[in-house]
Amino acid sequence: MDPKHQRAALNDGHSIPVLGLGTYAPDAVPKSEAGEATKIAIDVGYRHIDSSHAYQNEEEVGLAIRSKITDGTVKREDIFYTSKLWCTFFRPELVRTGLEQSLKKLQLDYVDLYLMHYPAAMKPGKELYPKDEQGKIMHDTVDICATWEAMEKCKDAGLAKSIGVSNFNHRQLEMILSKPGLKYKPVCNQVECHLYLNQSKLLDFCKSKDIVLVAYGALGSSRDPKWVDQSYPVLLEDPVICALAKKHKRSPALIALRYQLQRGVVVLAKSFIEKEIKENIQVFEFQLSSEDMKALDGLNKNLRYYPADL
Repeated sequence: MDPKHQRAALNDGHSIPVLGLGTYAPDAVPKSEAGEATKIAIDVGYRHIDSSHAYQNEEEVGLAIRSKITDGTVKREDIFYTSKLWCTFFRPELVRTGLEQSLKKLQLDYVDLYLMHYPAAMKPGKELYPKDEQGKIMHDTVDICATWEAMEKCKDAGLAKSIGVSNFNHRQLEMILSKPGLKYKPVCNQVECHLYLNQSKLLDFCKSKDIVLVAYGALGSSRDPKWVDQSYPVLLEDPVICALAKKHKRSPALIALRYQLQRGVVVLAKSFIEKEIKENIQVFEFQLSSEDMKALDGLNKNLRYYPADL
């Protein structure tokens, strides 16, 4: 098997490519760039593309995937596409609508993975972030277990091959896992995870429940001022990471990605720069020693670039 196509088994019988392209970008970045990056990624061998309703780029990403199917580079079944249910669609009767809106933008018949984006419901409507007069986000009272049941129905309908969650902590995962009448366990939990926030406890918990941990922000973050405190250290400038990059004659980004793969984490590499997209797939070409891994484990500061709650 081509090492670029390494996959992790999911608890529902499907599998997920262990390296994916993340497509989130700050508002200032034209949405077309997500499409261009997707095309480049597929050309160089990526088969896992991650997006979301909230990124507002699914039309562009879908167009890019379809163009690569049309030109014969890939078949639909070669691509593993992840989308996410936004928080304004958490009422059970809106869940399928949320997914169908994404499918319509993508012009695809199904997604390979559909995730609850955050464990917090927001007031339904057109606004991505509905706010009151004081500028506070307007939350909605919805039982996430009821949302999960509606997610299960989307899987049964064939609109999503697999279903999972994102940004859930151990307690929120337990709520779903211990739900009476649970039909499908979440196959994964996608969370912020990098060398400054290695999520080791959550990773151990997920492994014990046969849930795959998927890491976003694995290279630090895009440092979008909307979310990220600009005084936070830049992950890829860390001296330990840079020393290991020098030792292995690889980029700091590759060290950060390789670390995740070796601990059994599926990792999303976010870049819209052609050189970096091509470089990041070299993650399969080398290995870190146990001493390297230990040194990298020691970098954890429980530092979040992205806010944990909305």
